[in-house]
Amino acid sequence: MELIKSKCDSSNFKKLVEIKNMYLFDFISKFVKLLNPESIFICNDSSEDIQYIRDRAIKTGEEEKLTVEGHTVHFDGINDQARDKKKTKFLVPKNINFGKGLNTIDKNEGLDEIYEIMDNIMNGRELFISFFSLGPNDSKFSIPAVQLTDSSYVAHSESILYRPGYIGFIKLGDYEKFFKFVHSEGKLEKSVSVNIDKRRIYIDVEEDIVYSANTQYGGNTIGLKKLAMRLGINKASKEGWLTEHMFLSGIHGPKDRVTYFAGAFPSMCGKTSTAMITGETIVGDDIVYIRNINGRAHIVNVEIGVFGIIKDINPEDDKLIWTAINNPNEIIFSNVLVTEEKNVYWIGKPGEVPKKGINYSGLWEPEKRDSSGNEITPSHKNARFTINLKNFSNIDPEYDNPEGVQIGGIIYGGRDSDTWVPVQESYDWVHGIVTMGASIESETTAATLGKTGVRTFNPMSNLDFLSIPIGKYIDINIKFGQALENQPKIFSVNYFLKGSDGKFLNKKVDKRAWLKWMELRVNNDVGAIDIETGFIPKYDDLRDIFNEIINSEYKIEDYNKQFTLRIPENISKIDRILKIYKDLGKETPEILFTMLSKQKEKLQVLRDKKGDYITPELF
Repeated sequence: MELIKSKCDSSNFKKLVEIKNMYLFDFISKFVKLLNPESIFICNDSSEDIQYIRDRAIKTGEEEKLTVEGHTVHFDGINDQARDKKKTKFLVPKNINFGKGLNTIDKNEGLDEIYEIMDNIMNGRELFISFFSLGPNDSKFSIPAVQLTDSSYVAHSESILYRPGYIGFIKLGDYEKFFKFVHSEGKLEKSVSVNIDKRRIYIDVEEDIVYSANTQYGGNTIGLKKLAMRLGINKASKEGWLTEHMFLSGIHGPKDRVTYFAGAFPSMCGKTSTAMITGETIVGDDIVYIRNINGRAHIVNVEIGVFGIIKDINPEDDKLIWTAINNPNEIIFSNVLVTEEKNVYWIGKPGEVPKKGINYSGLWEPEKRDSSGNEITPSHKNARFTINLKNFSNIDPEYDNPEGVQIGGIIYGGRDSDTWVPVQESYDWVHGIVTMGASIESETTAATLGKTGVRTFNPMSNLDFLSIPIGKYIDINIKFGQALENQPKIFSVNYFLKGSDGKFLNKKVDKRAWLKWMELRVNNDVGAIDIETGFIPKYDDLRDIFNEIINSEYKIEDYNKQFTLRIPENISKIDRILKIYKDLGKETPEILFTMLSKQKEKLQVLRDKKGDYITPELF
């Protein structure tokens, strides 16, 4: 404590010792000694402390004020624009097997490396220590967390995205099982991290600690987001609940009925836009905890804010988001283009592209190219906005319910141009987990480093964040549902289906119709057609939904194009998924292989009877 005290003024030291948690003090002392900051700021969640962090972000140059009150902009380095999957590793002891598919490093080797990188890394800098609650405060769902960072941008972002936890730590006293995050942006030039070759994100699920160094991009540094999710998945697997990569929304049905849906989509596949769909209410857009409470699946949003992709946000397709980010709310824009007038522009924003501005590459003008000759777009394709949910007009009244809300349906989707129909219901929980959740494939996007447009396997949209073997994760999901007395229905959606001409068969607004149909199905208000892979809507029901909800005519020819069962593509998909799970080893439950094989056999028989491509009226 003397070491901590030597780097705090009396006010900050007093805030820390109010907590009275020796496990916390030991953790902080250990890393203060390693990191060697010049000073320490303890955030107690007061308005004064939050404002101090905001002001520091401006003073250090990590953020810059914009014209609209409350708006700031942050730039990550040109080579620090997405999650670094290759350098994100689990610290695994020699006697532990994480299975195939997870990026691991020997724990002792990894700790030696990260300690060497972090040794004295905060010399001359300020350390921000903040406390949070993952999930609603005073809830059986929630997990306390503490973040150590020298980035005022990271500390500011987390104050927007997460519920305050300082008072919760005081209430808990000598509590040991909190999540811990240690981050340093490392050496800066022009306020961005430069030692990218030493960028590391290491996760220790034994000690519930995440280490992050030499990076500023939120997905690598905002510890309570996807990094905490990895800790949560591991913790949940041991305790019989689920941590999932899902949005959570209230879909409104007849007579003021609200049915809650959770949905898993890989990045840039429509997850946030679905969560923010016009006419419905949002509880969360990214990460949830799910527990079995009295035989029913209850769920909470881990966060209280949105770290959303801003590309293509416009007032026609994203009215609620557009309104929120254009009002004087507290918002951090990252990696957008800033004009001379201190306004922001992003790819897909209505209006003319500015003739010049500042972006993550520095001074920008049209046709600017990088060192490899590639054109630099005005904003990065993975540019983001960070905002608190309370700034959205459609926030659900149950958003902070400590008991969570009961789920009526779960949705799985991805980028799929040629296989899945726009919306389909599984036969039951296990069928949905196996053929939909565990079988997600999606084209890669700009949200991760590497090539884009490559079809990748991504079970439950969670592959990048798993901290247990993939097969074990699938088995846990199956068993969780089997233990429920009242199981949510499971659906798949596909917003990216294309016709033979290569054009999308769905409009962006069509997802409203799919959601309304799913809400009616959960409440047994409409029938469906069995197409041997699940249930699809009847044309008459969709026609009525399009007419009443979207105020649009829905033509039978569009229905037939969208809901044709594409047997060759479905069989190819099953073959790919079976091979993946066979290669993963013994952890995968046998029911997955049995169910996928049976579905393939049914499709083969159907093809012999009715051909490769079967329109709904033939069922």
